Amino acid sequence: MKNFTNSLLFLLFFPFVCFSQSIANYNIVFESFWESETNNPTHGISTIELPESAHWSPLVGATHKTENVFLMLNGTASAGIESIAETGSTSTFQTEVNTNSDADQYLAGTGLDSAKGTISINNINVREDFPLITLASMIAPSPDWFIAVNGINLRSGNSSMNNGWKATFTIDLYPYDAGTEDGNTYSFNNPATNPQGVITSLSNIYPFNANRIGTLTFTYNSSTLNTPPIKSIETIKVFPNPTQEKITISNPQNLELNTIEIYNILGRLVKGISIKNRINKFEIDLSTLSNGVYLLQLKTKNGKLKTEKLILN
Repeated sequence: MKNFTNSLLFLLFFPFVCFSQSIANYNIVFESFWESETNNPTHGISTIELPESAHWSPLVGATHKTENVFLMLNGTASAGIESIAETGSTSTFQTEVNTNSDADQYLAGTGLDSAKGTISINNINVREDFPLITLASMIAPSPDWFIAVNGINLRSGNSSMNNGWKATFTIDLYPYDAGTEDGNTYSFNNPATNPQGVITSLSNIYPFNANRIGTLTFTYNSSTLNTPPIKSIETIKVFPNPTQEKITISNPQNLELNTIEIYNILGRLVKGISIKNRINKFEIDLSTLSNGVYLLQLKTKNGKLKTEKLILN
């Protein structure tokens, strides 16, 4: 009995703890090096001349929490990735992101009306529980060629620096084939690949050599620790206390309470109430109890406890 009473007193004075989540801000810059070997024998990636209409579709993507959600090398392209790779259209991919519970936000950048240049997406806020970034843009014109990064993790694992976020870094980009449309040169409107293939690398496959086609730079700007709003059992109030015959339980966040129990100072249960429905405010009649000091314990359906001293005069 003594141990039980001590446990209740520990719960009475133990502080409520909530955990903070970090949020980081990044700028993203895609720099295209798409050029022919004729114009640039050292760094040119294309083994043939580029078309006059060479350009890039909008750079789009998502922040998410699980790898290989939106695309994967040697995996089948989704309808959204197929649409980006074949036509540069982003609406289907945006719908995939917005309807996927694994994703936190859709990222939208501009396109590029030339083969070489940069596309920027600035001031991206990335949450700690959605630290992965996937991005894609069409190599246009082409059958179904694109560049992409799949699930780049922006968390460093070192909580002592940048609140655990990676500092500025750059990765090289190489061309991919979505496996959805036939063709081996820069052209639109090719027959669909039947059956549909998988996403494969075009590095060192005609009309590309082994050189990178561009880079993607993630610039770390800042990070903060953010305490998200939490439905806390500590918001439940009991009044008046001390009281004579009745107390009121105020539950402003409408938490799912499971039980309300009152113990005497010896740890014996003297009154127990089971809660079946969400209740915002209700009264408890204590007229059958003797005057004295009691311990009131509230318990939610997910196991959270709140215990406080109750004085009955």
